[in-house]
Amino acid sequence: MIYDSRRAISSFLFKQDEAEPVDLAFVFCSPTISSLTPAVGLYASGMAPKVLITGAGITADGLVEWSFYRDHALASGVAQSDLLLEKTARNTAENAAYGAALVESELGWNSVRKIAVCCKPFHMRRAIMTLRRYIPEDVRIIAQPPSDPRDLSAETWWQTEHGRNRVLAELGKIAEYALKGDLGDI
Repeated sequence: MIYDSRRAISSFLFKQDEAEPVDLAFVFCSPTISSLTPAVGLYASGMAPKVLITGAGITADGLVEWSFYRDHALASGVAQSDLLLEKTARNTAENAAYGAALVESELGWNSVRKIAVCCKPFHMRRAIMTLRRYIPEDVRIIAQPPSDPRDLSAETWWQTEHGRNRVLAELGKIAEYALKGDLGDI
């Protein structure tokens, strides 16, 4: 039997579902804007009536993530009234916890039964597993990563030192989150 570690790692980390109507697009910010792209696409096609943006990190241009993402969402046609902004999260666990609390207080989980998780492709597994700890068990999650060629992909991440470092560090972060009890899907 041949063991293909790269394929196993790719299959584990890089998740993507077919787009379908959801009640909310839940966007995990990052230093570059591509994580917002699937949410804007779902919103524009009428498949996501609300978009939640979470993250207070700093973008590649030195801006606060939530503000940069908000401005881009508004410029892309998302109505201010359809945006939920979580402005304090500094990591994935906080994105999930604070974002889920915002959904509860602003919309209520009774009205949100299906969400699209929008984040970097290599980050999708940890985002989903972490979010699962904070949302009701019966809320369905749809993985919607961007398809930006500048993002790491399941097919090529191992071809550069940067890609290998990011993906292998992500595996370590999943282990770290599991040991701290920050994951809900194990």
